[in-house]
Amino acid sequence: MNAPPASVVRRRRDCRLCGGGALDLVLSLAPTPPANAFVAQKDLHARQDAFPLDLHLCRDCGHLQLLDVVDPDLLFRHYVYVSGTSPVFLAHLRAYAEDAVARYGLKPGDLVVEVGSNDGSLLRFFREKGMRVLGVDPAQEIARAANQAGVETLEAFFEPELAARIREERGPAALVAANNVFAHADGLREMAEGVRSLLGPGGVFVFEVSYLLDVCEQLLFDTIYHEHLAYHAVGPLRAFFPRCGMELIDARRVPTHGGSLRGVAQPAGGPRPVSPGVGDLAALEEAAGLRRPEAYRDFGARVGRRKEELGELLRGLRRQGKRIAGFGAPAKATTLMYHFGLGPEVIDFVVDDSPWKQGLFTPGHHIPVLPAQAIYERRPDYVLVLAWNFAGPIMAKHKAFAEAGGRFIVPLPDLRVI
Repeated sequence: MNAPPASVVRRRRDCRLCGGGALDLVLSLAPTPPANAFVAQKDLHARQDAFPLDLHLCRDCGHLQLLDVVDPDLLFRHYVYVSGTSPVFLAHLRAYAEDAVARYGLKPGDLVVEVGSNDGSLLRFFREKGMRVLGVDPAQEIARAANQAGVETLEAFFEPELAARIREERGPAALVAANNVFAHADGLREMAEGVRSLLGPGGVFVFEVSYLLDVCEQLLFDTIYHEHLAYHAVGPLRAFFPRCGMELIDARRVPTHGGSLRGVAQPAGGPRPVSPGVGDLAALEEAAGLRRPEAYRDFGARVGRRKEELGELLRGLRRQGKRIAGFGAPAKATTLMYHFGLGPEVIDFVVDDSPWKQGLFTPGHHIPVLPAQAIYERRPDYVLVLAWNFAGPIMAKHKAFAEAGGRFIVPLPDLRVI
């Protein structure tokens, strides 16, 4: 891989939550290309840069973050991840919408805005309940597809100026959602201030992010990639929101992506009380030592041991002449494959259910991505489940592969051969 040109990556010098400058390097993973930078066959000859994955801990507020910021146009304008290809995730989004409508008293005609709305899957469920919906997403092709499917989507990055324009044209929002997006923005304060200005009286900001406590407890190191600049915990967020004129009023653990945090914030002085979950999770984080560098050194050592275990297993199988495919081409697979050294010499091909990725090649390693039918046509001996958070549904759907003698390898949170 090549060293990246300075024009597409810059180094931040302060904490993006509190602005403090006391930042300690606590974990370095292998540099990778952008995790969703899949390549068409005609572009296989083109340069693909690798960027650092170095995590820094703020001594002042305890926030964990990447300081190397890759140009968001490079990361998001031609995005290939879509929410609507996973039945499990669609069920999660439906339950999310139903819970929000009931919990926050949303009524038909209320405005729901989603930041990073992707293909509009979540907004469709709110629309079914009678809400007016609007998506905001910078991914050109996906935003276009969402509009064609009837979910109005602005092709843009969410900024305070855009928030003001939406409010002026459409009125205040009853709910602003941001799912797996509030970790993506370098300017988190600007995003939060934009959300605050868009919300009406009694409005709420509901966001889901990968939860740092689960990352550490479940060894979810592959959720670390360049799109995810922030690795959120409740303690730092509870201190952050008042700086933006808001307050964190709820925090719950949810199972998506191996372990996520659903946070809820309202404009300061809003009508809702702070739930016990905020203090309870902050106390769990403190007990787990998430503010101490030692926690991440131990985490890195555990990742290293898993690298040895999986590498020994896969290379042993290759020495026996076994053929290995990957199942799923999520962003996290890029981190896992690079940090564990799993290239085309180990994995013959990858299958994925998303038509947005089929026919492309994986970032950097350039392993072909094929439809799932390829595991029956090419008949590998083993399938490494790279989308391990969907391992159960994947194996259930493809039990015919196992019945024909194939075996599944699930690398995380525990290494299993099934």
